Amino acid sequence: MRILLVSQMYPGPEDPDLGVFVAQLERALRERGHEVELAVLDRRGGKRRFATLLERTLVAAGRFRPDVVYAHFLVPAGTIASLVPRVPLVVTAHGRDVRNVGTLPGIGTLTRRTSDYLRRELEAKVPEARGKTEVIDSGVDLERFRVEPAPNGEPSFLCLGALTERKNPVRLAEAFERLGRGSLTFVGDGPLRPRLEGRPGVQLAGSVPHDEIPAQIAQARVVCQPSLIEPFGQALLEAMACGRPVVATRIGGPPEFVPPEAGVLVDPLDVGALSAALATAAELPCPSPEARAAAEQHDVTVQAARVEAVLERAARSR
Repeated sequence: MRILLVSQMYPGPEDPDLGVFVAQLERALRERGHEVELAVLDRRGGKRRFATLLERTLVAAGRFRPDVVYAHFLVPAGTIASLVPRVPLVVTAHGRDVRNVGTLPGIGTLTRRTSDYLRRELEAKVPEARGKTEVIDSGVDLERFRVEPAPNGEPSFLCLGALTERKNPVRLAEAFERLGRGSLTFVGDGPLRPRLEGRPGVQLAGSVPHDEIPAQIAQARVVCQPSLIEPFGQALLEAMACGRPVVATRIGGPPEFVPPEAGVLVDPLDVGALSAALATAAELPCPSPEARAAAEQHDVTVQAARVEAVLERAARSR
């Protein structure tokens, strides 16, 4: 099958962490024997970036003559991909992408998303998507994210993600202070960094390449993602693949894949409950066989096979 992949997020030399989940799935599709042509943006910013993506998409479609167009993100990639004439379109909708959408003309034959939570929200906002959606997450590379021994000493907590209001790092830091032991490392950067600096036991590692994330997880006993809303929770899934128990938000996708044996779900606005969740998670087994087993259900090779089936159905409808 000839697949034209369109995305405004894809890893590049200047931004190697941009859209790594897109590249991960692309590699899995290639390994399954498909030809994949890219029309992507591999760096952040730029005044004409969406015009550039439109130009790359139309040029690639004319040259490559795909059987199906596979876009990641409803807007702008899905909108741009819908302009490719006479080729079926499959769109992956992600997180905030769905929350911000009003309508999407030309959505195509099928839509593929990351969680039941997002499916409900998407179908409420885009009635045309009802009956055309299928829940398939981006998966986790079980070869890269392997079970490692737990670190010794006081409990070490890790939070992966941007330092933004939605990711809720300040309340997490306050909950850690109430706990009064161990260490808390933030991997990521953002506007809330100044509110985290200088706190006892809190370390700010900044942004790191995605290839270094498994090593960061290996140094932690518990991985935390208490976002105000988390449409799926890719970092949680990667942590669980490494056998780490997690503390996760109740709001969004995490309740769909975090079993009670592998983590604690919490109200992200309740600092007291969040502190108690840190203490409880620190007492869970690490490495956690239950966490690894839950992550194995989301093996990227299995998810790629499911995406493949959706793309093939769309291509046959041509």
